[in-house]
Amino acid sequence: MLTGALASGGAWAKETIDFMFPAPVDGKLTTEMNRIIKQYNQSQDRVEVRGIFTGSYDTTKVKAESAAKAGSPPALAIMSANFTVDLALKNELLPMDELFKFAPDKQSASDFLQQNFFPAVRQNAQVMGKTYAIPFHNSTPILYYNQEMFDKAGITQPPRNWDELVTIAKKLTDKQTGQWGIMIPSTNDDYGGWMLSSLTHANGGNFSNDTYPGEVYYNSPSTRGALRFWRDLVYRDEVMPAGVLNSKQISAAFFSGKLGMALLSTGALGFMRENTKDFTLRVAMLPAKERQAVIIGGASLVSFNGISEGQKAAAYAFLSYLVSPEINGAWSRFTGYFAPRMAAYDTPAMKAYLAEDPRAEVAMQQLQFAHPWYAPYETVAVRQAIENQLASLLTDKTRSVDDAARDAQTDADTIMKPYIDQTALKLP
Repeated sequence: MLTGALASGGAWAKETIDFMFPAPVDGKLTTEMNRIIKQYNQSQDRVEVRGIFTGSYDTTKVKAESAAKAGSPPALAIMSANFTVDLALKNELLPMDELFKFAPDKQSASDFLQQNFFPAVRQNAQVMGKTYAIPFHNSTPILYYNQEMFDKAGITQPPRNWDELVTIAKKLTDKQTGQWGIMIPSTNDDYGGWMLSSLTHANGGNFSNDTYPGEVYYNSPSTRGALRFWRDLVYRDEVMPAGVLNSKQISAAFFSGKLGMALLSTGALGFMRENTKDFTLRVAMLPAKERQAVIIGGASLVSFNGISEGQKAAAYAFLSYLVSPEINGAWSRFTGYFAPRMAAYDTPAMKAYLAEDPRAEVAMQQLQFAHPWYAPYETVAVRQAIENQLASLLTDKTRSVDDAARDAQTDADTIMKPYIDQTALKLP
């Protein structure tokens, strides 16, 4: 339903807006989003949304920034939730109040965010108290496991902590048949950093400073402990293959019955559910170490500077449609992401879905242990500083964890130095 100026019947002619959409998690997301866009375009005659499908989260950021610099900024984009800070610091994003001034009730974007979305997803949408994003789909890391493989090994419950994970993974590993106990994605497209940050928090520490974008804790004891745990799964415990693993390798091994457990995104639940044919798929919370903890992932809706007033109104109208309880809930059911819009869970369709498939509730249960996604200045480069060192630990058994953590910290500090220097000048 259109609202505000666009619905008033004459303030603007029909607006065509570009909507950039990444599909970084396995599944038929592009097909489904095309269906949603078509459904929206046919539901009214004031806005024409043109979907531009851009690949990974990192690629989407690059393409959106390039389009903006070329004078054709996207009116709306689904952007990795932890890019909001970096884009806002660079003055590339439009504050959401520029869209929400077209809300019929004149509600501010911050009030809309605070009143309608789960607390765990709010912090990544704001920068220094100003709202620059509205959450669209969110995730947490989750443990997928093969129930029949567990039964055959005499395992009665999924691992609750790191020690249990290692014990169970050893029982599930059979190198003679090529069967592995556990796999964790370690690529430098944010899967590796995201998983490592969750393990770091589970180990009792922080991965970055949630309130200052110029500080990460790659060389802290908790991060080194998480790196050591991950590396030990390969070289000490021998329950995971060496080398960098991507989500496609992991899901293929899982579907073929050659993998007992996988740490992947809840956003892959739809894909995992659809492709698990020969055994029962189960899910569980991320195992704890010093505490139960996960990092929020997923994406938010953002708008770029440089769009017209008519495009702002059109972007607000389409944004309102995407985050409506009905559409947000339907997207959650299709993908496996959890819906950040709280009211989505009050709809009859969502209640029926959770009753039919309780696996989807695990991500919701983890929200009480969720922390914001790390969001430093130059997010991608700073993230890859630790992901590159993680890769070195998983491919070279002689590589020292202490050296890897130190080098990652040095690289990250160097990348963030311009921001650190700039903000230091403003200190009293």
